[in-house]
Parts: sequence; C-alpha cells; structure tokens
Amino acid sequence: MTRFQRFARALCRDDRATAVTEFALTAPLFLLILMGIFDYSWQMYAKQVLSGAVAKVGRASTLEGNASSQTALDADVRAKVQKVFNGATVTFTRKAYDSYDEIGDPENYTDSNSNGRYDSGECFQDSNGNGSWDTDRGQAGNGGADDVVVYTASMEVTRVLPVWKMLGQAQNKTITASTVLRNQPYNAATSVNTVICT
Repeated sequence: MTRFQRFARALCRDDRATAVTEFALTAPLFLLILMGIFDYSWQMYAKQVLSGAVAKVGRASTLEGNASSQTALDADVRAKVQKVFNGATVTFTRKAYDSYDEIGDPENYTDSNSNGRYDSGECFQDSNGNGSWDTDRGQAGNGGADDVVVYTASMEVTRVLPVWKMLGQAQNKTITASTVLRNQPYNAATSVNTVICT
C-alpha cells in the first residue's frame, strides 16, 4: 500500500472536521432563510403601522369639517408613518362613489355594436364628470355628503436587509393600505351623471 493510499484512508476515517464542513454547507441557506423571515416580519409591521394610521384618519375624513381639504389628514398619516419608518415616501389617492356596490365598476355605456366592450362613439354615463369613459367610475377626491370613499395610502421604503438584493430583486418595497368609508350626510348629496354620446 502506498503512502498516498494510507493517507487517504486515514483522512476518510477522521471525522473531527465533519461539523465544520456541514456548517459551511448549510450556513448560507440558513442565514438566507433567517434574513427572509426578518424581512417579512418587518414588512408585516410596516403594513400594520400604515393600516392603523389610514384607519384613524379615514374616520376623520368623513366629517364635514374635513370636507374642504384633506391635506392636513394626509400630513398626519405621513407623520405617523415616518415616525417609525424614517424616510418613507407616502402617497395618497381617494375615489368617491355614490354607493358601495359601484366601487371598481366601469361607467355604464350603450353597447351599440354588441361586442361586449366600450368603443369610441358609444353613449356612456359620465359618472365621475371627466368627460371620458372610464373602467372605474370613481370620482377623484373625497366626494361630497353621503358618498362612499376609498382612501388609499402607499408608502415606499427601502428594505433593511439585503436578502432581496441577493436574490436579484428590488431593494425598495411599496406597501399599501386602504379603507372604505361613507361620508356623513352633512348636506344634500350631489351626483354627476351626464350621458355623453361622442
């Protein structure tokens, strides 16, 4: 038996470095999974902070005193979110509807050629008053008295751990929270419903 064969056999029987080798093989995967769990937990926390701020401010936005301007309410949400997530970019959208069952529905139209979709020139009911047919009949803004409002806030944050960058994903994450509320009947409700045929 050659000296190399004896050395190879002795090396195969020696198990002193087995734990180190196994750890070296499994540690990267374990750390990646651990960072993923931390990042997912951080995103859940961010969603809860944003949802809480939106729900609280959403209730205040239905009152007559806030009907003319929602800027202060948006600033309140932004301040609460940025207190926890410094540097987060927060944007807002509001869409008003006449009733809950209209949320996300397209504007009504007359399907003259019976093809199942709106074509230019067909008559439609301009529910949001913008002069064109829309796939969502919601009117931008907080609406008027007794309107149903979908209030949405989105925040863009930079993830704290590089796990997504390591997987080739974007390091920024957009988190969104919405609430749906009806404005109080503080005066006569106004509705914009004009039929346009152009």
